[in-house]
Amino acid sequence: MGDLVNRVSRIAGAVLGTTALAVALAACGGDSLEQGKGKGPGGTADGGKGSLVVGAAAFTEAKVLAELYAQTLRGAGYSVSITTVKNRELYEPSLEKGEIDIVPEYAATLAEFLNAKVNGPKAPDDKPVASADAAATVEALRKLAGPRGLKVLDAGDAVDQNAFAVSKEFAAKNKLKTLSDLGRAKLKVKIAAGDECAVRPFCAPGLKKTYGIDVAGIDPKGVGTPQSKQAVKDGVDQLVLTTTTDATIDSYGLVFLTDDKKLQNADNVLPVLNAEDAGAPEIAAALDRITKVLTTADLAELNRKVDAERAKPQDVAKDYLTAKGLLNK
Repeated sequence: MGDLVNRVSRIAGAVLGTTALAVALAACGGDSLEQGKGKGPGGTADGGKGSLVVGAAAFTEAKVLAELYAQTLRGAGYSVSITTVKNRELYEPSLEKGEIDIVPEYAATLAEFLNAKVNGPKAPDDKPVASADAAATVEALRKLAGPRGLKVLDAGDAVDQNAFAVSKEFAAKNKLKTLSDLGRAKLKVKIAAGDECAVRPFCAPGLKKTYGIDVAGIDPKGVGTPQSKQAVKDGVDQLVLTTTTDATIDSYGLVFLTDDKKLQNADNVLPVLNAEDAGAPEIAAALDRITKVLTTADLAELNRKVDAERAKPQDVAKDYLTAKGLLNK
């Protein structure tokens, strides 16, 4: 399965229902996890503070975040390796087992993933625990994660969640800066997205209910695909569903409309750890340093450098950490 499915998998139900999401993820394979990590953070097998494994899902942003975490922890004296696993259904159980120690995660998506795991597949729809309130979402996530041996660190300002964009020309002509502006304009809009957008609460139904936007139809070109963005650039469609860390919208002449009534759930980036193997305060302190400085714009730019400039995730991560003064060496 491609990069897009993995990106979609961490969005909280925007385009895929719970059952459909499980099927999509189950269809993806995962890289084998490393066997035998050696001593944990409290051990001294390598002569240092111990060894850690950072897990990364198989899309650019996850790989960049994993590198940010790994390099920071190495600077703090840990021996760190990175293993790539295709999707959350594979890496989350490995995190619980301690095969992986740390993963970069998204608050709302992981909260609903664990909600489904603990309370049944219909729970995210019938009794959701995530919301647009980041603090409340993280608290709900901690209540679900704690009993499973997971430690959830604080979330920062960086957020990767659903976002809608229009062409700059369309925005200027109709004086649009927010989704509320689009609703007030009483314009019929066709959305370039996945076909499930027609029924998912964070897509067409939510735009209609929350903003009064007149959705004329869905053009099923996918979430944030080049085809979707091109369709909006060409005026075939008026609105595209993508994500807040999509760094390519400017190259298509598009601009985000602000989700001013907070339709989307809080998918703020945060580290999630195996509490037994990686629960040391020193580990949390090192990772918190990244969380406190990383912004959505930063993350989008790091993604752009990898995807558009073909830079390596480890190189863009090193440059970023150096620029922010977060590397000890």
